[in-house]
Amino acid sequence: MKYKTKKPAVLLLQDGKVFYGRAAGKTGTATGELCFNTGMTGYQETFTDPSYFGQLLVTTHVHIGNYGVHKSEVESDSIKISGLVCKSFNTGYSRKDASQSIQEYFESQNLVAISDVDTRAIVRHIRSKGAMNAVISSEVTDLKELKKILDKVPSMEGLELSSKVSAKKTYFSGNPAARYKVAALDLGIKKNILRCLNEKDCYVEVFPMETKAAEILQSKPDGLFISNGPGDPAAMPRVVETVSQLIESNIPTFGICLGHQIIAQTNGIKTYKMFNGHRGINHPVKNLVKGTDEITSQNHGFAVDEKSAKGNKEIEITHVNLNDGTVEGLRMKHKPVFCVQYHPEASAGPHDSRYLFDDFVKLIADTKKASVPGSKKKMEV
Repeated sequence: MKYKTKKPAVLLLQDGKVFYGRAAGKTGTATGELCFNTGMTGYQETFTDPSYFGQLLVTTHVHIGNYGVHKSEVESDSIKISGLVCKSFNTGYSRKDASQSIQEYFESQNLVAISDVDTRAIVRHIRSKGAMNAVISSEVTDLKELKKILDKVPSMEGLELSSKVSAKKTYFSGNPAARYKVAALDLGIKKNILRCLNEKDCYVEVFPMETKAAEILQSKPDGLFISNGPGDPAAMPRVVETVSQLIESNIPTFGICLGHQIIAQTNGIKTYKMFNGHRGINHPVKNLVKGTDEITSQNHGFAVDEKSAKGNKEIEITHVNLNDGTVEGLRMKHKPVFCVQYHPEASAGPHDSRYLFDDFVKLIADTKKASVPGSKKKMEV
């Protein structure tokens, strides 16, 4: 099937670099920080991941849309990327049970895309120059006008975005009769994280980002979960304060991605904006505790400062990235708290890290046993 349009489109980067291609998705204009994902599958999960809010996504894999769209393969209630940059935007699809084409999907969600551009050249450019803002348009081709639009786009550094994607009210996930109750602070939580917790016999109460610690603790959870999400963790002092209060409760706590960065900040550990983030489903990570390696799914543009983490006597670094040595996991030595930078729910991605949900449930179980009067079991943190 051919494109419905051969309308020209333009990609303009903040440093003045220009790429010309064809319009895809909705005709319009979109802005955001340009980032790239190296995954060869899972494009629908990526599009709907709340952690991508405010970003233009470049897919390095050539074919996007070739297996269509399926209603079960979403990580939130809508597409969260600001726009898409790809080589081949396939309006035809091979999967029989797909519900619609990617063109229909993008049109229904008012998402702008540009295709038929040299994505390898784009990625090479931002790998050498660093992450930067960009604008794509299929309705404005005048570069001076696009530059005016681009100049109004704020930097991702210092930008708080979780409030844009967090739940507006509390909701529940799973079986109310489950063995454990987990309270999740929603900074942009992915649906598959909830599924993974439900599979481990956890009933999850999901709280909006602005919820106070006292209200969360009133629900009497067995465990606490701090979710992934978009934006700069350094721009979220109120969330850091809330999580600090939650940690003081000594309830087992698990954080993923942005949650990992927030937990680091509660311990006085710095975070920073990366030159280029980690986004893909093949990032190698070393588990320093078990001495094993795992292939992970990642999506983050900020990271925990290694020197700051090593200088904290209350913190142990548990995982490191084997590509660049960045911090991928932490745990507190005297609190039942641990966190990782990557995505063990693997949607999309490999399942090497799913054991972390087992570790969380075991930590909850051990903590409950240790709290029983007369119990001599030592809690494993």
